[in-house]
Amino acid sequence: MTLGQIAFLGSGETSLAGGRIFETLARLLPDPPRVAVLETPAGFELNSATVAGRVADFLRTRLQNYSSRVDVVPARKRNSPFSPDDPEILKPLLDANLIFMGPGSPTYLVRQLKDTLAWDVIRARHRMGATLVFASAATISVGAWVLPVYEIYKVGQDVHTLPGLDLFSDFGVPLSFIPHWNNTDGGADLDTSRCFIGMERFQQWCNMLPSDHTIVGLDEHTGLILDFEKNDCTVSGVSSVSLVRECDPEIYAAGKTFPLGELGNFKFPALEDGISSAAVRLIHDAAHVEDESPDAETLSLLDARQQARAAKDWAASDRLRDEIAARGWAVIDTADGQTVKKTSRQP
Repeated sequence: MTLGQIAFLGSGETSLAGGRIFETLARLLPDPPRVAVLETPAGFELNSATVAGRVADFLRTRLQNYSSRVDVVPARKRNSPFSPDDPEILKPLLDANLIFMGPGSPTYLVRQLKDTLAWDVIRARHRMGATLVFASAATISVGAWVLPVYEIYKVGQDVHTLPGLDLFSDFGVPLSFIPHWNNTDGGADLDTSRCFIGMERFQQWCNMLPSDHTIVGLDEHTGLILDFEKNDCTVSGVSSVSLVRECDPEIYAAGKTFPLGELGNFKFPALEDGISSAAVRLIHDAAHVEDESPDAETLSLLDARQQARAAKDWAASDRLRDEIAARGWAVIDTADGQTVKKTSRQP
C-alpha cells in the first residue's frame, strides 16, 4: 500500500501560491491528474456549485499541461438528492488521484461528511495513493477538534470545541488545524489572526484541548505538504507554519522541511482498517469496470485506425491494429465499424 500525500493550505487555493502547490503535487503523481472537487464544505450555500466550480475551473487551467481531468462532486447534504452516501454522485471519487475540499463552514462539513460513504471513499483512496488537499474550512474540519469559527466570530457563541472528522485518528496522531493563522483583515482595531477569532479567544480554545495535542497553524497563502514516503513535511508558499504543543508555537518558514515525526508518532493503517466494506467494494468494482474499458491512449489509437481505414491506408491500419493488440485489445471489424475485445497485453 502506497499512501498519497496530504496538503493543507492556510488560504488562497486559487492564488499564485496555491497554484504552485497544486502543480507540485500534480508532478508527483504517477498518472495524469484525475481531480475531484467536493462541494460539501459549502453545500449549505445556494451557489455551492459555483463555489466548487471556480476551484475546478482554476485547476483545469492551472493543470492543463498535465492532461488533467477535473470533476465536481455535488455531495452537498445528507438525506437529500445530493447525498454524500449516494454512490452515483461519488463516481468521480472512485478513481480520483487528487481530491480537494475547501471553502465553506467547518462545522457544516463535519455534520454532512462524518461516517458517510464519501468520507470512507476519500480515506480509502488516500491509502491507495491519491493525494488529498484541504484548504480553509476543510483544513479545520479534518482535524481531531474543530474551531467553530462562524459560531464564535459571527454568531457570538462562547468559545468551545467540537469533534472533527479526525483524519489522523487512522494514524494514531492527535492533530488539529487552524488556517488564516496570520490574518490581518481587522487592521489595527481588531485582532483577526488565528482564523479571525484573535489570539485571546484562540488561547481559550487551545486550553480546552488535551495536553498531548498538536495544532498546526497555517499562515495565509502558505501550505504544508505531508509526504509519507519520504517521511517528511515541507512548508510551501509565502509565509510560515506553526506547530503548537501545549499552546507554545514552533515556527517553520516557507521552504523548510521537517520530519513527519514532529507531528506525532504515525502508525500506518491497512487499506480496510476503519473503512466500510461498502466503500471498499465500490472502489474495487469501479476499478474492475475501468479494466474492462480501453484507456485514453488505446481509444486514440482506435480513432487513428478508423481514420486510416477511411483513407484506405491499409498499411497504417495494420500497424495500428498491432499497437492496439500490444496494449491487450483485439480489434474486430464489423459491418457497423470496429470494436475491441479484451485479451492480454503482449510481453
